[in-house]
Amino acid sequence: MLLELEKISLAYGRIEALHGISLTVGQGEVVALIGANGAGKSTTMRAISGLRPLSSGAIRFDGQDITRLRADLRVVRGVSQSPEGRGIFPGMSVRENLEMGAYTRRNRAEIDEDLDRAFGLFPRLKEREKQSGGTLSGGEQQMLAVGRALMSRPKLLLLDEPSMGLAPMLIQQIFDIIVEINQQGTTILLVEQNAQQALSRAHRAYVLETGRIVKEGTGAELLHDPAVKDAYLGVA
Repeated sequence: MLLELEKISLAYGRIEALHGISLTVGQGEVVALIGANGAGKSTTMRAISGLRPLSSGAIRFDGQDITRLRADLRVVRGVSQSPEGRGIFPGMSVRENLEMGAYTRRNRAEIDEDLDRAFGLFPRLKEREKQSGGTLSGGEQQMLAVGRALMSRPKLLLLDEPSMGLAPMLIQQIFDIIVEINQQGTTILLVEQNAQQALSRAHRAYVLETGRIVKEGTGAELLHDPAVKDAYLGVA
């Protein structure tokens, strides 16, 4: 397994946000984590990327225990996150934002290669290469956030709510690109409130409720699960 969470718990002060959750992500998979607002999805992502310390449990990545590894060193190991809310640098150009994603790397030729890859995946960014990030539309900023996360050449790409606030046509486009990134060889863990889109494209998925995993299965299984349909897909 590329990523293993073993009974991880995490608290904000006295409030326990995650209650001993375990999940795995295999090499080459797209794994989705779905659930309502406040279920603990983004907290799980922050735990994996090292932005929040665990109360208990362990995180293993690529065969190594990274439970206490600093966040920046996790990026070096191959974990990269496109955060909820995008978090781009509004005063920097599109190109500068992308290059910030490669801050751990020194090989200029490889960085240029990956810039070309990002522009290939997101032609709109190439058109806006010299524009400042703050002048982009919401959809373009989302593309920029994903492109920036890819610039560290991650083994595991963490995508936190990539469709949030986007128009339906753009949501479709973002998810098609997520599939393409996976087909190019990047493993993906996807947190997403749009359960229909996420489950349609995920190899496997987990359902998180109030900090606990309550269901798991293939994307197709959960897409057709009556309880999941009722709670997250808006159909009985």
